[in-house]
Amino acid sequence: MMNKSELTKQVAEAASMTQSEAGRAVDAVLDTISSELKKGEQVALAGFGTFLAKTREERQGRNPATGKPMTIPKKTSASFKPASVLKDL
Repeated sequence: MMNKSELTKQVAEAASMTQSEAGRAVDAVLDTISSELKKGEQVALAGFGTFLAKTREERQGRNPATGKPMTIPKKTSASFKPASVLKDL
């Protein structure tokens, strides 16, 4: 599994830049995607995929510990849909 520092190192090598410059670039990309998702927008990267915010409506459920009915609140979460090129890899 690759973590953020390993990703930064790979970006630095691929783009012929320092690790600190690559770190700022990776942070900028991730911050931009996050801020667009918070606004409810999609971020589509051709050949890679689409990041989107999915909203689940409020619904009824059961407390698994007690079995009593409860209301599960509305929730928005991030989702990723890979492009067909990425799926084929």
